[in-house]
Amino acid sequence: MKPAPFAFLRPATLEEALAALAGEPGAKVLAGGQSLVPLLSMRLAAPSMLIDINALPDLGHVTPDATGVRVGALARHAHVLASAEAAEVQPLLALALSHVAHPTIRNRGTTVGSLVHADAAAEMPMVLRLLEGSVDVESVRGRRTVPAGELFAGPLESTLAHDEIAVEAFFPALPAGAGVAFQEIARRHGDYALVGVAALVETDGGEVTRARLGYVSVSDVPVVVDVTDALDDPAAAALAELEPADDIHATAAYRAHLVKVLTPRVLADAVHHARQRSAQKDEKDMA
Repeated sequence: MKPAPFAFLRPATLEEALAALAGEPGAKVLAGGQSLVPLLSMRLAAPSMLIDINALPDLGHVTPDATGVRVGALARHAHVLASAEAAEVQPLLALALSHVAHPTIRNRGTTVGSLVHADAAAEMPMVLRLLEGSVDVESVRGRRTVPAGELFAGPLESTLAHDEIAVEAFFPALPAGAGVAFQEIARRHGDYALVGVAALVETDGGEVTRARLGYVSVSDVPVVVDVTDALDDPAAAALAELEPADDIHATAAYRAHLVKVLTPRVLADAVHHARQRSAQKDEKDMA
């Protein structure tokens, strides 16, 4: 099937793109296109205009610093994954991105585009939510920051207004004494996960003081569960807040089983990572 007819615009500036978007209620923004183009081809989306932002300057950056990693709207998954500096500041980025689709997709798909596509079966929306990051968006009305906890409205639905373009995502740095881990189960590596789990733990003197888990493919929106007070049975605590569902890929019961299997594994890996980082810091301080 071919896409329905649409107008096409390739603006040279962000201001031109924002003006076009504000003036055309049926327009869609094209960055990597790895989610949008298949929807167009299946006529599940039929925009009146496609606004290709790939010629816009200053949006392809991956900028790590002591506070976190800033990712521009045109930074490809592969670019973020290849950044050793980004992985050092926030290791969960590389852990999760290595599971995103296949190399060909990662070479074109954008991390920010994945976030605002708001697919709960994708890794990066969950990562942003778990890390309590944010997305900066712009419109003709100005610029604002949307915290991850306020970004996801429903299945494939973000809280961005029609005339807003996401221009940058911010992933906070991993604090001292903290650790992360990620695992997922898919039919084939690179396919959508049947279930994915990420963990973020904070420790003090080797003891866990905070533990949070993020889940992929078990709810309509990215879900994060605090299991600090349920370390004896974190999977049960998580399942009390998750909503696994049947689909063509797996039954709800099988997804619940995977939650039970993956949750303690990933949590243990994150605790080990935190203690390892703390030990390395102690050795460095003593040197």
